[in-house]
Amino acid sequence: MDQVEVAIIGAGVVGLAVARALAERGREVIVIERATAFGTGISSRNSEVIHAGLYYPAGSLKARLCVRGKALLYDYCAARGIAHSRCGKLVVATREADLPRLAQLAASGAANGVADLRLLERAEVNHLEPALHAAGALLSPSSGIVDSHGLMTSLLGDAERHGASLALASPVTGGERLADGWRLRIGDDFDLGARHVVNAAGLFACQVARALGAPAPALRLARGHYFSLPGRAPFQRLIYPLPVDGGLGVHLTLDLGGQARFGPDVQWLPDTDPAALDYTVDPALGTRFEAEVRSYWPALPAGALQPAYSGVRPKLSGPGEPAADFVIDRGQPGLVNLFGIESPGLTAALALAEDLAASL
Repeated sequence: MDQVEVAIIGAGVVGLAVARALAERGREVIVIERATAFGTGISSRNSEVIHAGLYYPAGSLKARLCVRGKALLYDYCAARGIAHSRCGKLVVATREADLPRLAQLAASGAANGVADLRLLERAEVNHLEPALHAAGALLSPSSGIVDSHGLMTSLLGDAERHGASLALASPVTGGERLADGWRLRIGDDFDLGARHVVNAAGLFACQVARALGAPAPALRLARGHYFSLPGRAPFQRLIYPLPVDGGLGVHLTLDLGGQARFGPDVQWLPDTDPAALDYTVDPALGTRFEAEVRSYWPALPAGALQPAYSGVRPKLSGPGEPAADFVIDRGQPGLVNLFGIESPGLTAALALAEDLAASL
């Protein structure tokens, strides 16, 4: 049986960030990925937003890792020449009755250490974004966007330069605890020994944990669809409505070329098998998307939205329940399970890796 010091299961942005952090500290690392390429799951099916840290309860892992991860991510992108933009974000209240919710978000962000937030009145919003319909807004200057594939490519390159390796098309199908670590079964017939295992398998993290004989929480999958807008939208910043059950509402994000996309919505899935997911976007959803977008952009042209892509998030809470925090489970010696790493996982990745590298 081949042996390695640390095996990381999952080559999304979190797994690659952890691999980089450990390899740079001189640890022997292999990243094991079930797909035929890195970063094809949650990490490539999101809004590519760098979150500021507004939405999460004070003291939660999401709050702490998002705020710390944001700072690390901007520094890392600047140092490595990774495309990104600190374009800012407006969270919009379209009705006067919703203005207190903006104040609550501002207080939540301040409690998490986000020091640059500013509540705007209608006239200030119109000055910044004339096409926007809003009774008021919360300005988050430190929100932004990043080229997630460029980020993951850089993380992998850093890890490999420090001796880490990546094994693709290598699903973990079982394993067991040994006296000095873990035995991982890869595919049908290959065994790998590892002193430490980090389960960063995203949508598959609960399945992997159970395959290793470790307990895992109940998983709820929520699909989010995205639509794109041909041409340029008349906005310079990200535009978000107030949060909804299970998500942040159908928001407008910009890519690094200035093109707008809208989403995601929240569609709870009855099946929790991540291997059987359907990522098709039904064009008929465009009518509902248009209605939601027109609540803050009334001039959206009819029929302008085009189906783009969809993504699925691994949630640890269901409809109508308070959003669950990230779970970093160390209940089994030598095994760290990362459960429920959804948004703001992209923003938090470097901070999460920093924590794990310091404690593993």
